[in-house]
Parts: sequence; C-alpha cells; structure tokens
Amino acid sequence: MAAKYVYFFGNGDADGDESMRAELGGKGANLAQMAKAPLSLPVPPGFTITTDVCQEFYKLNRNYPEGLSAQVDEYLAKLEAAMGKKLGDENDPLLVSVRSGAAISMPGMMDTILNLGLNDKAVVGLAKKTNNERFAWDAYRRFIQMYGDVAMGVDHDKFEAIIDEVKAKAGVKEDTELTTENLKEIVEKYKAMYKAEKGEDFPQDAKKQMWGAIGAVFGSWMNPRAIKYRKLNNIKEGALKGTAVSVMAMVFGNKGETSGTGVCFSRDPSTGENVFMGEYLMNAQGEDVVAGIRTPQKLSQLEQTNKAIYDQLCEIRDRLEKHYHDMQDMEFTVEEGKLFMLQCRNGKRTGAAAVKMAVDMVAEGLITKEQALLRVEPEQLNQLLLPQLDKDAVKKAIEIASGLNASPGAGCGQIVFTADEAEAWAKDGKKVLLVRKETSPDDIAGMAVAQGILTSTGGRTSHAAVVARGMGTPCVCGCADVAFKDENTIVVKGKEYKKGDFLTIDGATGRVFEGQVAVKPAAISGDLETFLGWADEVRNASVRTTASGKTVKGFNVLANGDTPQNAKDAFRFGAMGIGLCRTEHMFFDEPKLTAFQKMIVSDTTEQRKENLAKILPYQQKDFYEIIKTMEGRPVTIRLLDPPLNEFIQAESDGAAAALATKLGMDKAALVAKVAALDEHNPMLGHRGCRLAITYPEIYEMQVEAIARATAQLDKEGVKHDVRIMIPNVVTYKEVEQIRAQAEAVIAAVNKDCGTSLAFQIGSMVEFPRTALSADKVASVADFFSFGSNDLTQTTFGFSRDDYGKFINSYLDQRVLEDDPFATLDADGPGALMEIAEAKGRGVKADLHLGICGEHGGDPASIALCYKIGLNYVSCSPFRVPLARLAGAQAVIKASK
Repeated sequence: MAAKYVYFFGNGDADGDESMRAELGGKGANLAQMAKAPLSLPVPPGFTITTDVCQEFYKLNRNYPEGLSAQVDEYLAKLEAAMGKKLGDENDPLLVSVRSGAAISMPGMMDTILNLGLNDKAVVGLAKKTNNERFAWDAYRRFIQMYGDVAMGVDHDKFEAIIDEVKAKAGVKEDTELTTENLKEIVEKYKAMYKAEKGEDFPQDAKKQMWGAIGAVFGSWMNPRAIKYRKLNNIKEGALKGTAVSVMAMVFGNKGETSGTGVCFSRDPSTGENVFMGEYLMNAQGEDVVAGIRTPQKLSQLEQTNKAIYDQLCEIRDRLEKHYHDMQDMEFTVEEGKLFMLQCRNGKRTGAAAVKMAVDMVAEGLITKEQALLRVEPEQLNQLLLPQLDKDAVKKAIEIASGLNASPGAGCGQIVFTADEAEAWAKDGKKVLLVRKETSPDDIAGMAVAQGILTSTGGRTSHAAVVARGMGTPCVCGCADVAFKDENTIVVKGKEYKKGDFLTIDGATGRVFEGQVAVKPAAISGDLETFLGWADEVRNASVRTTASGKTVKGFNVLANGDTPQNAKDAFRFGAMGIGLCRTEHMFFDEPKLTAFQKMIVSDTTEQRKENLAKILPYQQKDFYEIIKTMEGRPVTIRLLDPPLNEFIQAESDGAAAALATKLGMDKAALVAKVAALDEHNPMLGHRGCRLAITYPEIYEMQVEAIARATAQLDKEGVKHDVRIMIPNVVTYKEVEQIRAQAEAVIAAVNKDCGTSLAFQIGSMVEFPRTALSADKVASVADFFSFGSNDLTQTTFGFSRDDYGKFINSYLDQRVLEDDPFATLDADGPGALMEIAEAKGRGVKADLHLGICGEHGGDPASIALCYKIGLNYVSCSPFRVPLARLAGAQAVIKASK
C-alpha cells in the first residue's frame, strides 16, 4: 500500500491536524486545525501534499514518488465536490491557490501561485458566472504573471514593464483604475511576451498548470533566499523534510468594494502590546498587501467601514490565541461580504515584544512560566540590551561588505587604523570605527573608545571578537573584502575609503555599510527583570544526575570581566559572580606596561622582581576594585595567560628604536631579546603556567596582589569570595608546584596583614591531556574551569586565528554542522569535558566545574554544559541575560 501523501482540510472535514506539523508544514497543519472542531473557522477547502513528498522529490532528482498522482486526483475530486466546481471548467471554473509551508515558518522565502485554473476559455466563463468581467480578467492577468514568474522563470520585470506601459497609455496610476479593456490588452501582451520568452504558448490545461505550480513550490525549497533564510536562522539542512504544498480553493478579495484582503496580528509584533493590529486593502488580493503595490489601510479602520467583519475577526483572534496560546499572524479575505481565513501561524516578533508577550500571557493565564521561558529565543534578548541600526535607515543604506557577526550591536564612526589614532580622535570628541587587519592586546585602549571594530581577518573567537564582546562593543571580523592599500586607505570591492570616512557596522548580522546609518538606543523592557527572574528560579531549583552518577544542584551564570566596569555590567545584568578575570589586560596601562616590558627584557631574577614590585600596587588596586564591586559574589582570577611576546613587539626598525629608548636599553640588545621571544606557534608555546615554572616570580607577584587586595577588603568588612585559577595546565605537577608557591605567598601576606585568608586554587582544563588526567589534577585543584576556546583548538587541531579561511566551506558542504568555535562540539571537546567531570568528581565528589570560554554565551553550548553537569557557565557581561535564559531552557527541556 502506497504511503499517504495527501490530506484534506475544509468544511469541517479535515483528516490532518496541528499534531502533524512535521508532515503538513505549519500552514497545512493550522489550516486543518482551523477547519475542524472546536475552532470550525471559515476556511476554504483544500488539500495538503506532505513534506515527505518534498524529501522524495529531491531524492528522486525532482521526480515524484509513486502513487502521488493518484492521491492528488482523488483529493482534487473531493475539493471539486466540496466547491461544486471543476478545475478547468469553461463555464464555472474552480480556481485554486498553490502555497508553500514548512514545519518552521519561513515568511516570504518560498513560492505561492494564485488564481490557478484560468485559461482563455475559463476566463470568459468566470466573467459570465460572476457577472463581473473586470474581476475575471484581473484574475487572469495576475495568474499569468505569477505563474510565468514563479513556475516558468519569466523575468518579473518584463511583466511589470507591460502593465506600466498600459497604465501610462491609459493615463492611470493605480492597478484598480485599469478598465476591463485595459486588462484584456495586458493579458494579450503577457501571453505574447511569454511565448517569446519560452518558445511555447501559455499553458491552457488546468491540470498541467497545477502540477507546474506544485513543482515550482517544491523547487522553491532550495531557492537561494530560502537557503539563506535557513542559514541565518540556524535551521540546519536536514532538520526539516522540506516544504508541504497546500492546494486551496480561491476566494477573491478583488471582486469590488465589498471584497478585500488583509494581514493581522493578535498582538503588536514590534512592542508586544496586547492590541489587535494589521492592514487590509479593499478590492485586492493578498499579494497586493504583501508586495506594497498599494498603500494599505490600518485594520482599525475596518471597524468604521465594516463593523460586522471587524467584530468577526476580533472573535476569531481571541479564539485562535486561546487555542494556540501564542500571538497569531493571520491572513484573511473578504469575498462579497463573507469572511474567510486563509492562514494562521505563531507570529514573528522582536525581542522586546517576545518578552512582553511572554510575561503578559503568564499573567493572563494562557501559559505557564516554564512555557513563557521557552517562548523567547535567547539571542532575541540582545535586542533589548544593545544599540541597533534603525530599520528604516538600513533600507536606504549602501551595504559594501559582510563578515562574521562577532559581537552584536550597531557601530558607526570615522575610520581609524590604529589604536593610538582611536584614542586621540576619541579625546577630541570624535566617534571612531577601528579598522584593522587584526587586533592584538596592544590595541585594547583604542578598542575601548571605538564605536565598533572591523577586522579583515580572524574568527568569532579572535582577539577582536573576544574583547569586543566583553566590552559590549559591536564587532565584525574576518571581512575579507577589506583590503589595506596603505596606512590611510582601505579598498572594498574596488572603492577606496580614507581615514576619517564614515562606515557603519552591524555586529548582529556582520553587514558593513557606507557612511552613517542611524542608530537607535536599545529600549529595555520593564518586563525583562520579571522574565529573567523566572529563569533564575528554574536554574536555581534544578537538580540533575550526571553520566558519572553524581548529583548536581543549581546552574549558575557568571561573567567574564577584567575591569571594575565589566564587573558593574555583569552585576547589572544579573551575573552571580566573575567566572574569569583575565589579568593580562591589566598590564596595558602606564606605568604598568613599561614596568612589565622591563621585566620581560630583564636578564636576572633580581631585575625581574624589581620591576614586578613596581607593578604590584597597581595590580592590587585593580583586584581591590573588582572584588569590591562584586559584593561578596565569587571572583575567579586567572593568572597571566598569554606569551610574553604579546607585550613587547618591535617589528620595524623605528618601533624597535622607540621601545629601546623607552626601556633605556641598547636597540641591538632589545632586538635580540625580541627575537628570542619569538615563537612559531605561540598559542602552544611559552605561556600560562609554563611562565610560572620558568619565572615563578611573575605568579608570586600576582598572588601577592590578590591576597593584599583581599586583606584590605577584609579589614574594611567587605565580603569577598576570591578564587585563583592556573591556566594552560597539562599535568597535576604544575598545579601542585604553583599551588605550593601561591600558598607560601598567601601565608606571608596573612602574617604581614594579620589576616587568615584562604583561597580556592583551581585549574583550567584547556587541553586533551588535562581532561584525560583529570583525576590526578583534581587531587591538587579545588575546581576546574574549562577554557573551551583552547580546548576546541587543540582537540580539532584548528587554529582559531586562521580557521576562517576554510570553515565556511566546511559548513556549506556540511562537513561540520556547526562552527566549533561558536557552538561546543559534543563529540570532541564536549566528550573530553564529560571525561574530566567523571574523573575529577571521582576524586572529589563536590568538585566545582564551570566553563569560561566563548561557548559560555552560546545557547546550544550552555545546554551541553548543563547536560555534562557543570555548576556554572561564564560569558561576557552583555551575554549574561542570554545565558540566564538559555540555562533555564536547558533545565526545562531536560526535565521533559
């Protein structure tokens, strides 16, 4: 027996329903549900061909599975019986629409064809039957244009040129002003142009038309805009079977002034306000509203002109919201005073609207708090927290390039090419956009004052991306179209842009625009605090058992922060503490930088200690302010991580001379020292705890600064919870040795300050060996923090600074499903994290585990971290709200 490929809807006789969304698509499932009890809404009858056919269509090289034709004939006959009309009948033709609809709504991305079934004879019969000749010919010209464009690939503009020509000759501006004779002329010209383009007459067989339209809709599943939409919305190829096709009896909004069509929303999709809104046109078809051919009227006006229809729509709005428990996007047509519903779906909405609707619907008793938390996409919260480009301004803007959307928000400023220029221009009150091939820690000051950052190389975990996210600064990375001509000029696709020219970037999309595009400040919803409070409740109450059999309670969100301002932002956005305080960013202010550079070029331990002693009071002040800001919440401070050559660079002869003068040393000696520091692969070189093994005095100074800052706060009666973290560990002996050194320093500070401080000292897990030997590391570490950037890099063998050259090819060809530096890979780093969890807690059952890499702000990665059994995730301050919500969603989904 052949598989069932076709389902009927309409007249209360639907053999499908909303539970079959995967097979019928959102449109088909909702049409079936609206048609049957208890909703029983006025839906024109029709049938839906399932997404299974779309899947087979592509497997069979764009051919249909066996048995489909017979089923379509059966259900077409059923539709004809319901309507009392026949497809292609010369005297009273049945006309149908052929519409797309996937399980996940993709508005406007796939194709639709209306008025199908008309031909040269049927149009005459339709005119007689309806006693409305103008309507019949208007429907025919619409059908030829839509079918020719969508199904047969005839250029849409060629149809538009013809209609514009006839309108000009007739002296009219609007389509509605065209006479019947005008429309007949258009039809003849359309058919002649079609024949010239296709080498054959426009098809007159209605059945052939129907199959042509069905094929066009299935074909549109793989059109460029649908593919792009799925990519932008992270809908994986293979996650859906494809599109369904719904064949529905036409109802006509273009039968005169008693007919019309419109689109409406049960709540405002922009603000979330509980108001019925929409637009409609009289004497029009749906394409007129969507395409903007005519200026529609506000739905509220319909109450004045046709209160009966408006009241009926209001009643349907309420019934649909109560049934679907969500805001509905609806399409309707009024045919000679009778209302028909053509579609309903959960409506798209802004982040602010999503939060407001969720909170309001809980208050209204429509949904639970848990359902509300699942109703909002975590990434939508970014819209509430960061400035964004004005949508109307973007429509008029000139897009010149695109790169990786590394840090969300809108940034507009004058181009500068160095951090020094950024600082200098910003001091003069100018808004600047820092444009670099790549950034380094030396650029931190310039990055801090920039409105946005644009780099031609690097990925989402490059220095520019990581630092920008931490700052909440918009950033677009890896924009390969940006070429550097000289120190004052970049070239983008052949056009030059000079220092001082304005550019605008959209860090949420990766788009780059010429000139100044208006930016709107974010409007923070008053409902956001309530909403995220529910997320915190869910996470705090969570209990789960890990794969290793350990029970873990709660799931916290911390922030990565290196400055008091970061800490304040983290606190403001609801972080429970600082999960990663990078100390290296603290060395770039003077006089710390000079002292640190002198330490690097020192020849003896004594010289190094002398210069480190000059830095100590400044480090102490940095730590004091951050710890104080967090008011007793945990602050995890990572000891120095990057290689020393990042702090002392003298690539040119001039730079070497200037640095030598600054440090008071011979240039040749400096050049030799810099050469000695150079490494072929510094990310795997002399960095992190390896520096402490070689030069223990560096970490000893940092630990002393931490201890003295904490002792000072202790005496002031300020609460504190400070943890010290050792980076780049590959063996427990590193932790054992550095811990002993740190505890000796802490003991000395306690003696000197009269305190009794004790600190948790933990290890980062950034390399496969560390994870595989986690039981040994746990014996000498109080906690683990997974540095997922390096763990991904060393597990995959991908350089995170260079992988941008090939990752898009991997993703486009589905060699990898996700960018592993954006979403934590469960089979690689994730599997190693599970091993580390099991081995570590096998030694210490209460071992505290967290993640501080960039994945801590990615919803899918957060869900994996919850599953593995981590106690917390840590992310940039501006992603804390997202992480709070994503963590709660992980808890809710895991409990189902």
